[in-house]
Amino acid sequence: MAQTKTTKPAMTLAHVEREFATEGACKALLTNLRWPDGKVHCPRCGLSVKVYALKARPFHWVCKHCGKNGYRFSVLTGTVFENTNVPLTIWFRVAFLMVSSKKGISALQVHRMIPPVRGKKGSYKTAWYMCHRLRAAMNDGTFPLLQGEVEVDETYVGGKEGNRHVSKRRGRGAGYKDKVPVIGAISRKGNVVCQMIEKADERTLTRFVRETVSDKVSLVATDEHMGYSPLSVAGYPHETVSHTKEEYVRGNIHTQNLDSFWSLLKRGIVGTYHKVSKNHLPLYLNEFSWRHNHRNDPEIFKAVLAGC
Repeated sequence: MAQTKTTKPAMTLAHVEREFATEGACKALLTNLRWPDGKVHCPRCGLSVKVYALKARPFHWVCKHCGKNGYRFSVLTGTVFENTNVPLTIWFRVAFLMVSSKKGISALQVHRMIPPVRGKKGSYKTAWYMCHRLRAAMNDGTFPLLQGEVEVDETYVGGKEGNRHVSKRRGRGAGYKDKVPVIGAISRKGNVVCQMIEKADERTLTRFVRETVSDKVSLVATDEHMGYSPLSVAGYPHETVSHTKEEYVRGNIHTQNLDSFWSLLKRGIVGTYHKVSKNHLPLYLNEFSWRHNHRNDPEIFKAVLAGC
């Protein structure tokens, strides 16, 4: 009799609220995620020798290797939860809502959904701060270079000229001058990498490709932007499609996967956040790219907590 493949059911908000209803349960999970081998490492010296648990304070340890009196730390030391006045149970709910919302969730919506703490409703600023701390933790600092068939494209984030107040319109020809350029690369059926740039010139575009794309790829597909022209000289199997000539697909040469990611990003900004400043745009890029790269991970909730 053939065996049927079973998949682990996705965690729901009800599961999170039930399994992590206490601070102890939250700290126990963070301990297992932070030290999966069971050996607690000191965040100061990085060693596990001479680290002793404090019986009077659960989830607290002292490292006798650090100085004469030792160094005391907890499971929250060095994480985004350190020195927080918000219970971990609420942090866990917010983290789950962020990773399970395809187009993100606004801080205002989070503020509406989180329960009061000790009889007092938290401020919108607190919800905004929590969301940004979690977005910062979603930064994939180290990632393997993209391989296979890779698409590279740039986009511009910003409002339309027609939506501006009459006094702030720059007139015809303004184009992308007031928009923020963003460059991205995606491996088909794989990961995506994107970052904010100051200028979409040849030097910036080619440097981004060298830093994110392996030189052993089978294809690098872009549009006809002249900034990508040095890729062929650098040894990349570079092919282009001409959007100005209404050519979007030629065989397997296209940028449709990355275009879909840009569309999701912009729908999230317009429909969920309504407005994103240039200063905080990198954090939102972290969130959307991280969520895309973990889209098939059944443990996506625990993955984000492990990065905190």
